[in-house]
Amino acid sequence: MKNILTVALAFITGINVTIAQSSCSTYYPFDEGTTFQITSYNKNDKKAAVIDYVVKESNGDSAILAYEMLDDKGKLVMNSEYGISCEEDGISIDFNSLAAPGVLEQYKDMEVDISGTNLLLPNKLSTGQSLPDANMLMNIKMPPVNMKMTVDILNRKVEGKETVTTSAGTFDCYVISYTHESKMGMKITGNGKEWIAEGVGMVKSESYNKKGKRIGRSELTAFNK
Repeated sequence: MKNILTVALAFITGINVTIAQSSCSTYYPFDEGTTFQITSYNKNDKKAAVIDYVVKESNGDSAILAYEMLDDKGKLVMNSEYGISCEEDGISIDFNSLAAPGVLEQYKDMEVDISGTNLLLPNKLSTGQSLPDANMLMNIKMPPVNMKMTVDILNRKVEGKETVTTSAGTFDCYVISYTHESKMGMKITGNGKEWIAEGVGMVKSESYNKKGKRIGRSELTAFNK
């Protein structure tokens, strides 16, 4: 589960979207056909997975993101999609995206109830600003036993601004910190940071265990619009 979580934390934040700019969002807009790539690395800084995204559908106020996950050997692990939409002064990212890649598909033939709170990102960010929490609860019915999985993203805060360089370019970013809690049989807690740039989205993210040791990172390795 720890290996899955390392990749999942990258997926949750950058996890999530990196697209071109539209009128309803400063950081995560919806230009149909935009493609981007997030590469994840483990605690030893070795490549763990590559996630290729494409903005599959967009009507200006909402979009569908499709993605494929490849392992470190380039073998397809899984593919899926989820939605994002404009909401008030920012965007709302479907809480289903908080699940580790492949988890929902793993239980697709079972009776599953999913609920949660979407991940929100306002258009205007400033240092010291607090952002809303997000969570997902999944109940899996496997008579005579039921399983439950929870994912919580808590204590989100804008820490400041930094310039970040990856193979996709150099970007001026806001740094957002957060606490994560995941539970499915065992509970895993820790912290994370993500670096987001205007008109691009997530450029870099890092995940840490509860002792503050880095357990994984991810970065934007390609972007085309």
